[in-house]
Amino acid sequence: MAALPTAEICDTNATHITSGDLRVLHPVMEIYGQSRAFSGPIVTLKVFEDNVLVRELLETKGEGRVLVIDGGGSMRCALVGGNLVQLAQSMGWAGIVVNGCIRDVDEINGCDIGVRALASHPLKSNKKGNGEKHVPVYVAGTFIREGEWLYADNDGVLVSKFELSI
Repeated sequence: MAALPTAEICDTNATHITSGDLRVLHPVMEIYGQSRAFSGPIVTLKVFEDNVLVRELLETKGEGRVLVIDGGGSMRCALVGGNLVQLAQSMGWAGIVVNGCIRDVDEINGCDIGVRALASHPLKSNKKGNGEKHVPVYVAGTFIREGEWLYADNDGVLVSKFELSI
């Protein structure tokens, strides 16, 4: 699915921005992956320095969805690496947004999927299986709920309560 330009979405949906139905994430995310622009319905995950549930979700059919991971903004380890991004690509996920770190940047940048994260970090995460799936998360200054829509491109990341068109 081709992503709509975020600047154009903002220009044509000012009333939705005012009402809070359309939110702009703070510009704190780095851009990774071949797909610089992506969009889709959101699946949420809340974890902290543990990526077992990340793998569990990415092993399911993505069907053009975007996984939004609230990793608590941790800068102490990576929640997503090259193997998981390759898995996400093969399972049909449109993108991954991580409120935390990734690793294997060169490998991820070779994948045809969109990835946003705060930074890269070489240390892998714990493997305990702690966290919550399908819960509201707080990422880059906004609350994000499962089933909302995410739109990302080189200008930024937007979250909408519903699917948008221009």
